[in-house]
Amino acid sequence: MHAQPAITRRTIALRPPLRAVAALAAVAVLLAGCGSGDWSQPHAKPAPVGTLGPGFIDPTHRPAPESTITPRPGSWTEVHPSQDYRVVLLTTGDDRPTKTLVAAVQNWAEEEDVDLRTVVAANPADYVPSITKAMEMGPDLIVSAGDHLIDPLSLVAPNHLAQQFLVVGAELAEPTHNVTAADWSGASFRGEGLGMSTTYDPNSFTPERCAAAIRAGVAAVLNDLTGIVIWLD
Repeated sequence: MHAQPAITRRTIALRPPLRAVAALAAVAVLLAGCGSGDWSQPHAKPAPVGTLGPGFIDPTHRPAPESTITPRPGSWTEVHPSQDYRVVLLTTGDDRPTKTLVAAVQNWAEEEDVDLRTVVAANPADYVPSITKAMEMGPDLIVSAGDHLIDPLSLVAPNHLAQQFLVVGAELAEPTHNVTAADWSGASFRGEGLGMSTTYDPNSFTPERCAAAIRAGVAAVLNDLTGIVIWLD
């Protein structure tokens, strides 16, 4: 929260009711990075633009649910989202790995002209409500960045199978078919009950690896390769 500026008498005379100010501020925070599109309007099902390159998957063997694939590096680079792809970035935490993931998602959205909106969960009490809010916005995809969202997602996602989720830099221990993850050996957090992996390395969250995670993950989702873990090592 930003510190409130001093309010002069002139400001008091001109300001709208306090409740209206609070409501506007909440909307501004919630929709940080908001795109210009009207999400209340009818929306065509998103489709991939371009095709997966050789080595992303074995074309003769579709990945089984909850399986892990290790695509050939760069085999996802020719896949792009169709116009007006609607994405909510759901995030929590101000640690360096999370910040790097968030920046990668934002950069990808800008480069691909994605309609990106952001929901930030400020504290643990906000985790589940933030997921609910993100779903209520009606996105094509919800991208999760931040380890503390893993356990709440494990509770919420199985009850909303029509909503696609992509977890970057972590994974759910038992994902349903609507939850895909892009992960690597230094970022294999799977929930509090399992503890932090001994291979966890915050220094592995480089801009390049986080950029690969969002692009490879979205490429999989757009090609209906969901409910799996995409291993980037």
